[in-house]
Amino acid sequence: MSEQDTPPGETRYEPPPSVGKLLAWVLVFVVAALAVVLGGVCFT
Repeated sequence: MSEQDTPPGETRYEPPPSVGKLLAWVLVFVVAALAVVLGGVCFT
């Protein structure tokens, strides 16, 4: 379904693609940093 298919009264909770991509990259880096930190703690 594209945005044209949704009725005008119905709002879709969807961030713009650029915000979604930025959020995804931030999450990737946070998870990677946590993995490094936890891995360093476990192996010491």
